[in-house]
Amino acid sequence: MNNSEEQLAPTSTSTRVVYRAALARDAADQAEVFYHAVMQGAATHYSLAERRAWAQALPREGSAWAVRQALYTTLIATCDGRCVGFLELDLDAGRIETLYVWPSLAGRGIGTTLLVHAERLLLEQGKSRVEIEASSMLHERLLRRGWENHGEQWAERSGESLKRYRLSKALNAVET
Repeated sequence: MNNSEEQLAPTSTSTRVVYRAALARDAADQAEVFYHAVMQGAATHYSLAERRAWAQALPREGSAWAVRQALYTTLIATCDGRCVGFLELDLDAGRIETLYVWPSLAGRGIGTTLLVHAERLLLEQGKSRVEIEASSMLHERLLRRGWENHGEQWAERSGESLKRYRLSKALNAVET
């Protein structure tokens, strides 16, 4: 699925958003979504020093994100042909590695729809549970969606300690 053109069902938002598997040509946009989601989107939850350290943890280069597409099943949300959100999924481990949405589009259901598609893929792989290590910003939203909190963790990035949360959710085939 990593390199297919398969279209995932679109959701209704104020703009037309299409969900599909990531392609190599999406990698540069992924780098920008990541950078801006961290630097702008997480501004109310993390200090500038913490966000800079977090943003430096992954290169702001398309080639690095293209390599990650080979490591993880990557789902993206596009608007006008540009990646505006993405989710990296480790199908074997039943883990969501990353979930980022362009800051000005946050709160419009893009991340939620990416999660729904990821959960469906995990169910198709026979998984009954999904896990994530979520930022302070994301964990609040996931708790409202029925995820269980397994406690705080601290991740070290360039000398900064970033708070995150270990969460999991039971997967249910009849859930939408």
